[in-house]
Amino acid sequence: MFNNRIVIILGVVALVLGIGLCVVGQEAELLRETAAGAGDLALTYIDSTATYIGQGIVYVLNLITKDRVTRDLEKPIGYLGIITGILLVFALLDAARKIIWIGIIVGWVLLIIRIVLDGLKV
Repeated sequence: MFNNRIVIILGVVALVLGIGLCVVGQEAELLRETAAGAGDLALTYIDSTATYIGQGIVYVLNLITKDRVTRDLEKPIGYLGIITGILLVFALLDAARKIIWIGIIVGWVLLIIRIVLDGLKV
């Protein structure tokens, strides 16, 4: 009795997979286009999020420095903000945390140097 159930279940699974593979084979081009479109959408989402985060941080910095920080820094600051957020989410991973902290510290130091240099312009 038990073996008959397994054979029936495996037969149904094989049938479903066979039908699925036939459909996938016929629609392979559409799937490739969809995958490329999904990748583009994901990258666009990340870029837009970085831009918005950077705009917010630059806005706050310009309130403090009286509009001395250029808008060219929006994306770099935004991407560092995203990476900082990821670091905070995955703070439990020791090895990755050390590597990411090095990148974060170097990035923020370089941005602070750029902001100070922009602020010193007359």
